[in-house]
This record gives sequence, C-alpha cells and structure tokens, in this order.
Amino acid sequence: MEGFARGLPKAELHVHIEGTLEADLLLELAARHGLSLPYRTPADVRAAYRFTDLASFLGLYYRNLEVLRDEDDFRRLTLAYLARAADDGVRHAEVFFDPQSHTARGVPLGAVIEGIWEGLAEGEGLHGMSTRLIMCFLRDRDVGEAERTLTEALAYRGLLAGVGLDSAERGHPPGAFAGVFARARAEGLATVAHAGEEGPAEYVREALDELHIQRVDHGVRAADDPELVARLRRERVPLTMCPLSNVKLGVVSRLEEHPLKRLLDAGLIVTVNSDDPAYFGGYLVDNFVAAQEALGLRRRDLVRLARNSFEAALLDEEERRGYLAEVDAFAARRGVAV
Repeated sequence: MEGFARGLPKAELHVHIEGTLEADLLLELAARHGLSLPYRTPADVRAAYRFTDLASFLGLYYRNLEVLRDEDDFRRLTLAYLARAADDGVRHAEVFFDPQSHTARGVPLGAVIEGIWEGLAEGEGLHGMSTRLIMCFLRDRDVGEAERTLTEALAYRGLLAGVGLDSAERGHPPGAFAGVFARARAEGLATVAHAGEEGPAEYVREALDELHIQRVDHGVRAADDPELVARLRRERVPLTMCPLSNVKLGVVSRLEEHPLKRLLDAGLIVTVNSDDPAYFGGYLVDNFVAAQEALGLRRRDLVRLARNSFEAALLDEEERRGYLAEVDAFAARRGVAV
C-alpha cells in the first residue's frame, strides 16, 4: 500500500513551510547565524518533540523559528520540503507561511516572501510540479497587526494565491478577522482558515459565514454537527485534514477515532495533508499510509482522496483536468475503478 500511495499523483493543500524545518537544517542554520539552541544533535531535537496539545507544540515551534533569518534560509527550507513532497508523489503543493512570526523578530517581510518564492520557483523546475503560496494570519495576535501585515504584503500581491488563519484556535473564534478577509477577497485572494481543530464545530460555521472561506483547514469537529456535515457536502466545501498531526496534538486520542473515513463516506471533499511534518512524524505518504491502516481505507479511497486534493486546489480548470487525468491513468494502470 505504501508503494501505491507514493506513486499516486496528489496535491498537498495544508502544509506550513515553517513546520517542515528538519533537525539537520535547524542545527545548520543555528550554527550559521551563531545561535545557541538547547540541542546538540538531530536526535536531541527529535526527542524534544513531545506535545500534549496545540499550545505546547506552538511554544517549541515558534522558538525554533529563530534560526530563519534571511532570504536564503527561507529558500533552502522551501526547497527541502519540495524535494520530500516530490518523492511522495506530490504534483501540486499549496504552502502556508506565517509572516507575523518572522516580522515580529525583525525579519523583513520581503525576505520571507521572496525567499519562499525563490524556493518554490526553483523546486517547480527541479521536480516538474506546480505550487501556490498562502499567507496566514495568527489568530491569537491583534487583528490590527493582521491588517497591517496584509497592507504590507499587497506589495507582493502577484506572489500570493490566498490568505489563511492559523495558530492557537481555542478561545480565538474566526469572526474577529472578517474585515481582514473581506479586504483580501477584494484583492482577488483566495481564502481558507483553520477551524474545528481544537475549536468547536461552531468555529467552522463561523468561518464559512463571516470569513467566506473556500476551504476548511482541519475541520475535525465538523463531524460533531450533522447539519454542518450536510452543509459542507451540499456546498462542496473541502476539508484539508491532517491525521498524524491530530493524533500528536491530542485532537483525537487514536487514529482509529479520526472522522476522516466517516466524512469521506458522507460525500465530503476530504483531503489528506501533513500539516507540520518535521514535528509530527510524517510527510504526506506517511499520513496516507497511517490513515489507510487505522481506518481500513481501500485503494479506491486513496484514489478518491487524491482526486479530492486536485478538486480542492487553487488551480485553473485546465490544470485541474490535467492532474485529474494523471490520477485516473494511475488508477487504471493499477486496476482501480475511479
């Protein structure tokens, strides 16, 4: 099944580029910038990745970001992720980044965006894949800061495909950012948001009604609300689910309890993604295989998840048709009915 999952053409729609910072690169960048870290070896780094919830993860996550200081750091980080993604059969990647976590440290926004963009452009050429860049606002910081970040980022409008909302969800409902998202939509940017990870199903509904998002990132708690499930199916709103992340952060206690299969069977546009793979023990194929084993997914389910990923992606229709044809051709060669 791993070989099938790896060969299957797919899109990744929920990955935080900062969350792909592997131990080797973390230590290398720290040495380059003369920074002292509480780790000496990659094994020390990985041993520190023990989380009880989203808050405990974010504390370590933001501390490690100190090593990202200049444009080349972001370029190298992005290139490293795309190499791993390509090895996992990713044909299209939509990458999140958190500008406020860098500008608050004095890193210029231009260095962040241009560095990531250079990595995306180089990686596209190396691996024959397509990419999009999505800028996320930190929901646990002041809304005015998000407004200022959007204003500054519009100087790079041509490099951005959309905006999102992430960071600590509990106690930070999405509606507070309605004005920021309205501005982003007026600029022609796509809109997505984390909702229903730690927060309740009501946060998913609020993100739909007040932020007018096109995709729900995570959406695990939507499964608690049958009316919301029916709405997501009726309005064809995709969910970018992250199975291994949800276990690591205690969103579900065991992968066998994850609602991904139930929501897929209910007709929702469910997708599988890796979230912060350097921290959660797996890139995209690892998530596919873990979900398959825990939830009893069949090969036709994996094909459906792959098709869903392209249906949910920020692609033009010609690109979408091309990628869906790749999935269908792969399935046909493997004897899987689409």
